[in-house]
Parts: sequence; structure tokens; C-alpha cells
Amino acid sequence: MIAQVDRLGAGWDCHVHIFDAGRAPKEGHYRPAHHPLAEIEEVAAEHGVHHLVLVQPSVYGTDNSLIMAALAQELGRHRAVVVLDNDISDRELDAMHTAGVRGARFNLVSPVGEHTTVEQRFDALAPRLKARGWHLQWYVQAHQLTQVASLHAGSGLTCVLDHLGGMGAGIEKGDAAWGPLTDLAHADAWIKLSGWYRLGARAPYAPLLDTAHRLVDLFGPRVVWGSDWPHTAFKPDDLPPYVSTWQPVLEALGVDAASSLRNCTPAIYR
Repeated sequence: MIAQVDRLGAGWDCHVHIFDAGRAPKEGHYRPAHHPLAEIEEVAAEHGVHHLVLVQPSVYGTDNSLIMAALAQELGRHRAVVVLDNDISDRELDAMHTAGVRGARFNLVSPVGEHTTVEQRFDALAPRLKARGWHLQWYVQAHQLTQVASLHAGSGLTCVLDHLGGMGAGIEKGDAAWGPLTDLAHADAWIKLSGWYRLGARAPYAPLLDTAHRLVDLFGPRVVWGSDWPHTAFKPDDLPPYVSTWQPVLEALGVDAASSLRNCTPAIYR
């Protein structure tokens, strides 16, 4: 899975969120603390990371204006994954692509996620995402992978699973979820080594390392890392160190392979 460093330069964190405390969150959701783009750029740069994938958090629903404004600050440096309305116009999608958007996200975990509308939304958006070379990123629990695999089968749309595909510390080696996960891997899906603390483990995440090894073997070159900054699973005054979410990647891949993974531009974000 070693890849060459390309012209965009070293250092990719493929899963971060930004927040503006002045913006009202979606009804029924938490109110995030203020975490602007400049903050994560500074934190990441201290660790050799210069490119970010900004993922639309569920608190803002389909209002992607904060991410779009962030991308416009230095066009071409970062990429983004947004949340879309089914009836978004082609003009809006094309403008997003020019700004650096490369995917849309479905969330089956958050209380304000897709859930009951997932099939309808997939049918409405999948052809339009595929036409632009975008991917569909999923935040799911392990038991929902069967549904994800079924929707993607034959669609031609690239699938990206964040947070280890929901394969938490309690998932056994023979768990049924490995079946659809393997099907997705064989269909060229991607997976993010991210959100470790959302999966029933604490730093240094030893209970997840065997799973991470197996995921790397399954997905091969289609593995990316994300810090999940600013770690919304924690209280604002108790955030884990940024580097702590990179350490399990080093443990799972080894220094050389992990560094190569982080220092090339993943194909899904080109």
C-alpha cells in the first residue's frame, strides 16, 4: 500500500470538522464549541499535516456554507465531504466540485441522520455523485453494513466507510458484519482509520489494533487516516491530543507504511 508523495505535498488528515459557535445547530442536536479552520490548520501543521478533508457535521444538516467558506480561503489546498438535499441543483454541485468537494455523507448513527430515508436519498443522489466522480461516505454501525453493501452493489458509486466501518472493540473475528464489509472491500470501497474512541476503546486503543490490521489487509491501498478533530465525543476541556489518533495507525501499519499513507493524496480526493 506504499504510494508516492505527489504534487500536493505531504500530510493529509482525511476526517476533520469545523464549527462556528455563532451558527445555530440543527434542531434536536448539540451546540458545538467554536473550532474554526485556522485552529485545525495550526494544530495539524505541528504534526506535518497540511491538507484536510472537511466533513460536514450532522449539527448543520445540509447547510454547507461554513465548509464552502473554508474551502474558499485557499482554493485547492483542502477537500470536503458535504451533506446534500435530494433536489440540489446541478449548478450547486458543480460549484462545490470546483471548490474542492469530492463526496457526500450519509449518517445512520446520529439522531438527525438519514435512517428511514436512506434508500430514497441513495436513489436520488447516487447517479449524480457518480457522474462527478464523487464518493458516498457512510457513518454506520457494524450491523448496518449489509444495507450499505446492498445499496452500492451494481451502482458504480464509490463507497467510503468512516470510523473503521463501525467495527468496534466488541466485534468478534467471526461476526456476520465481516461478510458485507468484505464484499465492499472487494468492490473497491475505501475505509477510514478514524474515530477510534467512538468504537468502545480508549487510547492507546489496543482492543482495535487486530481489527485495524485486518481492515488494512482487506482494503489494501484504499485506506486513509482521519483524526476526527475536534473530537466531539469529549467535553471541550478534555480533548485528547491530536497525535493520539495517529498512534494506532503507526501500531497497525508500521512507521514506513503509515507515513506513506498520510503523505500522499488519496485518489478519492484528487
